[in-house]
Amino acid sequence: MNSLLSRFKLDNRLRMAFVAGLFLLFLALLLTSYTKRQLVGQRAMVSLTNEVILKLETLESKVKDGETGVRGYYVMKDSSFLNIYLSSRKEAIGIYNDLRKMTVQNPILQKDLDSLIFLIKQKYGIMEWGISEFNRNNKQLTETMRIEGYHGKAVMDELRDLVRNMQDRELGLLKNRDQRLTSQFRALDFITVATLILALVLLASSFFVYVKENRARRDSEEKVTVYQQELRQRIEQLATANKELIQMRSQEKFAATGRIARTIAHEIRNPLTNINLGIEQLKGNIPSTPDANMLTELVLRNSNRINALLTDLLQSTKISELNYTPSSINQLLDEALLQAADRIALKSVKVVKEYAGNLCDIKVDQEMLRIAFLNIIVNAIEAMEPGTGVITLRTRIADKKCIVEIADNGSGMSPESLSKLFEPYFTTKPKGSGLGLANAQNIILNHGGTIYAESELGSGATFFITLNTE
Repeated sequence: MNSLLSRFKLDNRLRMAFVAGLFLLFLALLLTSYTKRQLVGQRAMVSLTNEVILKLETLESKVKDGETGVRGYYVMKDSSFLNIYLSSRKEAIGIYNDLRKMTVQNPILQKDLDSLIFLIKQKYGIMEWGISEFNRNNKQLTETMRIEGYHGKAVMDELRDLVRNMQDRELGLLKNRDQRLTSQFRALDFITVATLILALVLLASSFFVYVKENRARRDSEEKVTVYQQELRQRIEQLATANKELIQMRSQEKFAATGRIARTIAHEIRNPLTNINLGIEQLKGNIPSTPDANMLTELVLRNSNRINALLTDLLQSTKISELNYTPSSINQLLDEALLQAADRIALKSVKVVKEYAGNLCDIKVDQEMLRIAFLNIIVNAIEAMEPGTGVITLRTRIADKKCIVEIADNGSGMSPESLSKLFEPYFTTKPKGSGLGLANAQNIILNHGGTIYAESELGSGATFFITLNTE
């Protein structure tokens, strides 16, 4: 009787343990499903915010295009420029209507859109009046048009400020939503891990008792095996979902960087076109003198320089095609040092080489990789004081990878600067462009390698570049 009673109690304990474990798994499944739905909703809101920001940028750009077309008409007196003005007006209204529909649930943004459409209509009204006035005066600029032009500039400045404020507000929402996504994802991880740990502890204890006190061990082991397989599948599913989320965020960041680069190039090239048109018009209207020729060539030369900088920015976020040839990394470093010889001599920098002698040739694009090395070396030279600088170049082989280290004893970087080191246009130098290291990173990544830096304020910096040898 006691034996039967003990077995009954044992079976009840085991049954309760399995029921509790299944309940915990069911609870984990429910919590995971709920949190994933929340993540999907937040992701949709993030996408909507990104689209609103992009459309605001496009709307401002269209108004600027209209202004460019009118100016081109004033300068060239060619009515074909008015096509740009007319199409930009139509497209700007279309984009505004899209924003209206997209933000119908956002009363603050709707109110800002009311102010925005008023400024847009006011701006296009000024341009329309200017065209009529220009035609009435035999296509000659009048003093009234110049005065109204200042008014138009003030309206455009107000429009631009309003767009920036709206974008800043949306960026704030984007940041909050990103933080919410991160918090929810961490909560999902915590809940899942905690539930799984509890379930595993409960199952382990029940399994131990079952093995010790029950002869039907095989049935118990089979159940536990099946259960563990389900747990592993759940963990693998969660890991896969985690990787997909990380990849999605990386793609969004890359796409956002590309959009920003293209927007910057577009916004700057519009006024550059106006400058070039103006200079060409001036060259035909003013007497040809040495001073005049020098000044016009100076403007054109600097305009071309700005255009080249824009091209560099676009290249720093573009995936390039590489011409792979077997190359000596040590030799490429020496060639980069040779190209930087003038800078090294100017600052009296000491160069220390610690090359590995067992480096085999690896397939790289020699020209591109030399540019990457040169950008890093120049960055190191500019971070050091004249007469005391030491730059050290090391190469070695580890785990079938070629590792290059470029170290300096310069001023070093703060953690904040180090985290933004490879962002385009980020620089701590008074005359730096902020594209050298971004371009170097792009080249290294295109080679399938990695690049990162270690630095502390006052302790210099070291760049680590890893390239595949196979």
